[in-house]
Amino acid sequence: MLLITELNEDVEYVTEANAAGEKNLYIKGIFLEGDIKNRNGRRYPINVLDKEASRYIKEMVNTSRAYGELNHPSGPQISLDRVSHLITELVKDGSNYIGKAKIMETPCGAIAKGILNSGGKLGISSRGLGTIKTTNEGIMEVQEDFHLATAGDIVSDPSGPNCFINGIMENYEWVYDEKHGFKALEYVEETKKNIHKNYNKLNEETKFSIFENFLSQIISK
Repeated sequence: MLLITELNEDVEYVTEANAAGEKNLYIKGIFLEGDIKNRNGRRYPINVLDKEASRYIKEMVNTSRAYGELNHPSGPQISLDRVSHLITELVKDGSNYIGKAKIMETPCGAIAKGILNSGGKLGISSRGLGTIKTTNEGIMEVQEDFHLATAGDIVSDPSGPNCFINGIMENYEWVYDEKHGFKALEYVEETKKNIHKNYNKLNEETKFSIFENFLSQIISK
């Protein structure tokens, strides 16, 4: 599966006060879009989006674990030291999902607040893994293996025509394992090449050692 990111600029930032009078900053707007060809030429069939959104809401939003980061990282994992906000709501509206996220009191959250309070503009962008097939209409359609890493990261330069969030980040291919999470396959391919290249030169002890190291690296990645 490839890492896929989608930008949504139609969001707003609002301040809400809680019962104690404390003010919190929130992101609100369309986080996910289904059944339309988006600006990246991709389409998320509503049945695919519904299935994954339901899992994400149940496992992440409802358990207060639906974090987002400030700017996209290079992979699908959530890095806690980069977290800027917590997605508190994700509600279906037609073929879209409307999200709401609280800017957190973290270092990255403070940066986002500072940018917004100074009049800067930021966008929201989903991040996930999926297989894509091109339809007869020429649309890149996301398949049923789609897996959301986050319904929204806060991203800079949302209007840039050559922004890194336009299109699929194809530097790595990934797999998702329920036990160990996301794994990058570039390490798998590299190890396979090295073993095949030197197989006849290796003794059994060395082969076993390489295999043990391979397993430990895959599990820890």
